[in-house]
Amino acid sequence: MRPFVSVVLPIYNEERFIEKCIQSILAQDYPKERLQLIFVDGMSQDRTRDIVHEYSKKYPFIQLIDNPKRVVPYALNKGIKASKGEVIIRLDGHCDYPSNYISVLVKYLYELGADNVGGVWRTLPAHPTNECYAIAIASSHPFGVGGSEHKVGSKEIKETDTVPFGCYRREVFERIGYFDEELTRNQDDEFNARLINNGGHIYIIPELVINYTARDSMHKMRRMYYQYGLFKPLANKKLGAPATVRQFFPGLFVLGLIGGGILSCFSKAILAIYLAVIALYLLIGLAIGFSKASEYRRPALVLLMPYTFACIHISYGVGYLNGMLKVLFNKPFNVNCNR
Repeated sequence: MRPFVSVVLPIYNEERFIEKCIQSILAQDYPKERLQLIFVDGMSQDRTRDIVHEYSKKYPFIQLIDNPKRVVPYALNKGIKASKGEVIIRLDGHCDYPSNYISVLVKYLYELGADNVGGVWRTLPAHPTNECYAIAIASSHPFGVGGSEHKVGSKEIKETDTVPFGCYRREVFERIGYFDEELTRNQDDEFNARLINNGGHIYIIPELVINYTARDSMHKMRRMYYQYGLFKPLANKKLGAPATVRQFFPGLFVLGLIGGGILSCFSKAILAIYLAVIALYLLIGLAIGFSKASEYRRPALVLLMPYTFACIHISYGVGYLNGMLKVLFNKPFNVNCNR
């Protein structure tokens, strides 16, 4: 008999996306009698709750519970504690999933002797506008997000440091605890790093492609990456060490922009180097912009891509530096991270 699977989804104001998400889960080839679907809602102000409630009337395995604290890790923990599955899958209401998603994850979870397995993202524009295309492209390009394999892609099944929307054995939570509720961002990264530190194994399954809809404006994208950067130092403090090296680059980039700009006032040699580095950065962005403008037949991407990459790197970098100051001076991380 197949393992009983509990799917936990933290949601908040997902009216535009939630029905498509539910439909993609209902279309799963995994036996519905071996499935539990728990939506943990952060007191949505739109029709999200009504939509989920209507589906719960038709499908008894769908459940809606409240998340009065309105933060993701609290919702995850509440959902996990309310679940009864041997396998726990954490999903997101802003995505839709292939019909074999659950069955393939469960298969590899046991075949590989893994503690967590997950797929890769196909990042889609929220709207058919140049701005949304630039955001989606930059959020899944190595120049934008580094070597994060679930965002930029992987060619083979292999061990990795983190995956999106993990599929965990229930015993993992009994062994190492739950998601850290202080981390309103980066809770998955911290949990997975903690899992690896305790001898766990995480695998990426590239045949499973999740359709993830990117943010629909530069403002929302900048806010998101700022928050990712902000909470990284706190996650590092809890882990006792940084989980990856790539997280340092945006902060160093911001320090270089500021420090290089100041030092350039006192030395022509430094000014030349400073301008050369900025020129190289812009040239890389423009080259990617030309390539994507041709691919998508959107000439505006030529100039939008360098700007979008800079927004990602500077937002994350400023957030990371601010997070370091908060950790050093023991300041609170009171940030509303709802979408």
